[in-house]
Amino acid sequence: MKKTIIKTIIALTLIFSVTACNDSYFEVNTPSGTADVEELRMNDLLAPIIHSTLEGQRSAELTFGNYVQNFVGQGGTASGQTTASGLWSQVYLYILPNIKTIKEKAEEKGAIHFSAIADILTAINLGIATDTWNNIPYSEATFGQEILFPKFDTQESIYIEIFRLLDDAIAALKSTDSSGIFIGSEDLIYDGDMDKWLRAAYTIKARYQLHLVNKGTITADEVLTTIANGFTSNEDDFQMFYTDKNINPWYSVEVLAKATGNFHNDIANQFISSMNGDYFPFQSGLLTIDPRLPKFAENDGTTVWKGYVSGGGGLSPDGVTNGNTGFAANGYYTSIDSPLLLISYAEAMFIKAEAAFLSNGGTSTSTGSTTVAYTAYMDGITASMSKYSAIGTDYMADGAIAVGEAGLMLKHIMKEKYIHNFLNPETFVDFRRYNFSDDVFKGLKIREEIDTDGDYAGEWFRRATYPTTEFNRNKDNVEANEKTPVTKVWWEE
Repeated sequence: MKKTIIKTIIALTLIFSVTACNDSYFEVNTPSGTADVEELRMNDLLAPIIHSTLEGQRSAELTFGNYVQNFVGQGGTASGQTTASGLWSQVYLYILPNIKTIKEKAEEKGAIHFSAIADILTAINLGIATDTWNNIPYSEATFGQEILFPKFDTQESIYIEIFRLLDDAIAALKSTDSSGIFIGSEDLIYDGDMDKWLRAAYTIKARYQLHLVNKGTITADEVLTTIANGFTSNEDDFQMFYTDKNINPWYSVEVLAKATGNFHNDIANQFISSMNGDYFPFQSGLLTIDPRLPKFAENDGTTVWKGYVSGGGGLSPDGVTNGNTGFAANGYYTSIDSPLLLISYAEAMFIKAEAAFLSNGGTSTSTGSTTVAYTAYMDGITASMSKYSAIGTDYMADGAIAVGEAGLMLKHIMKEKYIHNFLNPETFVDFRRYNFSDDVFKGLKIREEIDTDGDYAGEWFRRATYPTTEFNRNKDNVEANEKTPVTKVWWEE
């Protein structure tokens, strides 16, 4: 179902709570839209939480999409280190405090399904937060003035909490809610469909389990068990649509900005070369590009698609001519009413394919796998083509894609996941899980840099640093947890 944002629902409904602030901060910074807890229903809070959750993901992707070379800054600019402050604000100012209120009200009224959705949204936000900064405040993060200097919880403990939250949500959604409180249009994702929320919980759990397979704390078979209960079609996709009155933020920052001569991003060579036959040459003679490419990007009207080298000063891979690709003006994610997508059925199939490949003993360079892995790989492509309304018959029959069980490699699965998850911050996790390997992400090269003696030149960025606002409010705890932006997070070690 296509759920759209309703302006009156999304009007700020904030239970104001910040970490590490003194009384004077509250006196001068409490927003005029703040409401007392007693005045609000759970239904009033759900839409703003969902909206902030998706906007937080997009905020992180503004940098992470550059790191994974979906796009580059105008003319080929590579992003430097980031604090991801927009994501931090969404999680700690607008999401966790409101979720805490929902949980308290749900417990009081016995609304176990409302509580389950709150747990799923908590897990989602903890997940992207810890994958962004590693150690983060959580156990003491929503006590307001009671705990002004919250400690940071380790990423390992946050992952334990993510799985607990999702397991609790799954158990609750399998049970009958007798509270008489119903969820409707304020649910901007599923319009109150609890079966879809249940499948979402399983799919999100499988995503986070997969993060830990290479760490060795979760097995690939456990991922397969979980994903078997996950999404069953594109109708289950976790996404939030915009409208012509509440316009999509990618449309605003890419299409409108470019049309008015303002700064915008261009499409990176890594993404284009993964789709135009450069890295995986088409074999049938029927294709020049992946049929999904025009759904994301547009070129200068020629038949040649040339992306921008990351940090390459506007050049394409030939080192002579400039790149010629930008965001599509009416692309799937860059139209005025496009959705923000968190996780999809196609991704679920690629999770299944990767887990089955690894379960069979597959490695970054091994060839051949099982029927389960290959079928999931092809099902993922089918779902992706359908989602983006692309005609994929010739593509899926081409020998570069239809490699068969005996020819399947991890790079095939991860290339398709990379393409499908365009503008999704999950790709930054995938790149780190495989240490930015060009065996897994074919053709991947680190950004070119004019200043080769600069900070972190020649090193991949792996995390954000903590925002200055948090340093100013919670200095001791920030300093105790701060690492360089090229330091691996816990699940990479």
